[in-house]
Amino acid sequence: MWIWREFIRGAFKENPTFVLLLGLCPTLAVTVSVENGFWMGVAATGVLISSNVIISSLRKFIPAQIRIPCFVIIIAGFVTITEMLMKAYLPDQINRSLGIFIPLIVVNCIIFGRAEAYAYSHSVGRSFFDGIATGAGFMLALLLISAVREVTGSGTILGLEILPGYKPAYIMVMAPGAFLVIGLLLGLFNALRLRHARRAAVVFERPITSQTAQGQ
Repeated sequence: MWIWREFIRGAFKENPTFVLLLGLCPTLAVTVSVENGFWMGVAATGVLISSNVIISSLRKFIPAQIRIPCFVIIIAGFVTITEMLMKAYLPDQINRSLGIFIPLIVVNCIIFGRAEAYAYSHSVGRSFFDGIATGAGFMLALLLISAVREVTGSGTILGLEILPGYKPAYIMVMAPGAFLVIGLLLGLFNALRLRHARRAAVVFERPITSQTAQGQ
């Protein structure tokens, strides 16, 4: 089913963080805790889905020569709505932690990339599920990175102590720790993708039968 293929593509095969290496600035900055990573993922996914749907709906009316400014206006509108909702309903601590990175979603390469590469040339339905799939991939990356950094750097998960007596490695909640974690997870992700590709190649490899051998 194409919906499942879209999800697998966005979440794994073309994961925006671990495969395409997009959106690394907010990924490195806000993933000091799982809560921050979750809400950043929610905000980016909401903007991604909404902008994909609107851009796809208007694609026949947006001239190719001015499509980038049009994308900016549409994305900026949804980012403004998202920021206002978060400031109204989320605790001040979360808003302070995410800081400038919510407004910067306007120029996030993930959002622009899907608008240009997909929404501008596909139907509304497909663009909607593309937004969900890509957002899920970004959310997965944020949660993995933030979970590792929070556990190793603070000894907590979602603010709850899970390692009594553990001496936190404070470097993990600093910039060097962010680069270290994303590098290790990137290597692991690529190793898993390579292993899967090798297994798929073995499965689809044509077996050499006795008749084939005789023909040679």
